[in-house]
Amino acid sequence: MALPETLLQQHGIWRGGQPGSFSSTIPTGYAELARALPGGGWPAGALTEFLGLQEGIGELQLLLPALAKLTAAGKRVVWLAPPHIPYAPALAAAGMDLTNLAVVRAPGRRDALWAAEQVLRAGPCHALLAWFHHARYEELRRLAVAAEGSQAFVALFRPAEAASEPSPAMLRISLEGENESLKVQILKRRGRSAEAPIHLPVNRPVHALGRPAISSASPRNARAPRRLGLPVHA
Repeated sequence: MALPETLLQQHGIWRGGQPGSFSSTIPTGYAELARALPGGGWPAGALTEFLGLQEGIGELQLLLPALAKLTAAGKRVVWLAPPHIPYAPALAAAGMDLTNLAVVRAPGRRDALWAAEQVLRAGPCHALLAWFHHARYEELRRLAVAAEGSQAFVALFRPAEAASEPSPAMLRISLEGENESLKVQILKRRGRSAEAPIHLPVNRPVHALGRPAISSASPRNARAPRRLGLPVHA
């Protein structure tokens, strides 16, 4: 029996083979990417994975337009266990309001998972960026459930080889640097499979912003981010 069209339009129900959508999205700042994403933006209240061969290929530049828009609107963004200390001047030059950015350090995977759940349950976080190099499916599932219980955009950065592992993430994206562009391949999304990869121009700031958006300083140096005006929580 065919389901009534009104029922299909309720509660996020979608038909297999169709693009689908998310109940709430955040603009990406890239028109071509928006056309390929369900709902036209980064999903809120869902887990998104970004898989890359290495750091610094443009993964943060891909998200900066969305983060700048959120922080400019007074919404809180949290970075959890970043591999390097965020370079505040470059982030400010990209439009981020640093008063709405917090950096949380975590000594281990379990601590990071616990911190992520607490941040999402707390309520005022509107975007969480977390770096997990190694994560079990059960841990990813816990993070996905926490994301679904929030209204935040949850971005999880993992190594490229994780693409072969099962994941509860609603959206999975592979990233690869190509000269002055970033190759974006949607590996998993709600609805029909993605087609060809998207090539987006990215600015890997060296001269224009002075230094990369993520510096090479050691994350163990807790005094550096305080000098840059970023709140750091152990």
